Amino acid sequence: MSSKTKSRWANDEEDEALEVQRKKEKEEKKRLKAEKQRKAEEAAAAQIAAQQSQAANTEHELSSRPAKRRKLTPPPPESAVELPPAKLLRFPAPAWKKCRSVEDYEKLNDIEEGAYGWVSRARDTTTGKIVALKRLKMDNVHDGVPVTGLREVQTLMDCDHPNIVGLREVVVGEDTSKIENIFLVLDFLEHDLKSLLEDMPEPFLTSETKTLLHQLTSGVLYLHTNWIMHRDLKTSNLLLNNRGVLKIADFGMARYYSDPPPKLTQLVVTLWYRAPELLLGAERYGTAVDMWSIGCIFGELLTREPLLQGKNEVDELSKIFELCGIPTETTWPSFRRLPNARSLRLPQNPIAQGSVLRSKFPFLTNAGSNLLTSLLSLNPAHRPSAQEVLDHPFFKEDPRMKDREMFPTFPSKAGLEKRRRKGTPNAPGRGKVGGFNEVDFSGIFGGDREVEERGGGFALKLI
Repeated sequence: MSSKTKSRWANDEEDEALEVQRKKEKEEKKRLKAEKQRKAEEAAAAQIAAQQSQAANTEHELSSRPAKRRKLTPPPPESAVELPPAKLLRFPAPAWKKCRSVEDYEKLNDIEEGAYGWVSRARDTTTGKIVALKRLKMDNVHDGVPVTGLREVQTLMDCDHPNIVGLREVVVGEDTSKIENIFLVLDFLEHDLKSLLEDMPEPFLTSETKTLLHQLTSGVLYLHTNWIMHRDLKTSNLLLNNRGVLKIADFGMARYYSDPPPKLTQLVVTLWYRAPELLLGAERYGTAVDMWSIGCIFGELLTREPLLQGKNEVDELSKIFELCGIPTETTWPSFRRLPNARSLRLPQNPIAQGSVLRSKFPFLTNAGSNLLTSLLSLNPAHRPSAQEVLDHPFFKEDPRMKDREMFPTFPSKAGLEKRRRKGTPNAPGRGKVGGFNEVDFSGIFGGDREVEERGGGFALKLI
């Protein structure tokens, strides 16, 4: 006889009761969820209906509202004095003058091509006057007129001085839809000082050097008085005519400044004429950078060769320290706080490492040597202003400045052929990143390299 045993996995009554309870809880959750969704839909519908009703009521109120009464000016009191009717003030509107066409000028020959445009000699077909026609260089026409061109036009329009080149007008090409056809009509001068010094068998006489330096400083004083820094003074940007008149040209890097000066780019001034504070990354600088360039030009007038012909920023600093001495906390207290000065290792106790300008120019008088030394002072605070240079005893001692009417004349290369530069570096290009902080100079102010300069008795070591 066999008996059927119950499996131990079979559901008993307790399991069945739990299963029924779970089903009831699940159904209750579904019902509550559906009820919640239904209430949310009803609330949304009620909100939409309320908004529509409110909009309808607002429209009804606006349509039924009476027209707004116009405010009337109250009548004047009987004791008030009657005034005559007011008259409108009329001012003359500016007479906008359309730019002339470049076709009004007959091109004669090319003069030179600079960093910010090319220059040619031309004749005004209306008046017959000879002018210099400078075409602005457009690196990217989609960006509009470059800031260098705008600065040059603005500063030249604001300047009126016998030692600053004059801007006669701005002309455009026949196709005015092309922005690159913009030309500046400038005064034409027969020479630039750089080409003249290269072709001269001997330097200028001391009296002639004084005349040129005095005119240069007079033009710079006018700029600084009007809060303009040129920032690219060099002999190739100084023009000279056959009547002994010197004019400052090429204002592509000029800009207005304030006191205290704002943060400015350090990538200004051609390398051979760049002040040491710019090479060391100073973010705030003033007119002292132009005065350093004047000192470099002064030395170039005496020797017919650029004074500091560095190959790069480090080499330029080396030549500056070799000529003007090594900066110390006494001669230049803020020197160590400049960004790039932290990467320089200089002798701790420099012995006899002062300026050698006196020995380099033994033919200069004491006054001339003092003027050159002060202009090439490493500390920008020790450099004289343009007015102090004009009042310096160097211009009052013998030989006196030569009169411009007695100044020698030279054959004009600009009137016959294109000027050629012999190894002169160009001004810093537009669109470049300014300053050492924004460029990878690991091969200059970083790395494991060391640079030793000869002849100066010191070593410039780089971290």
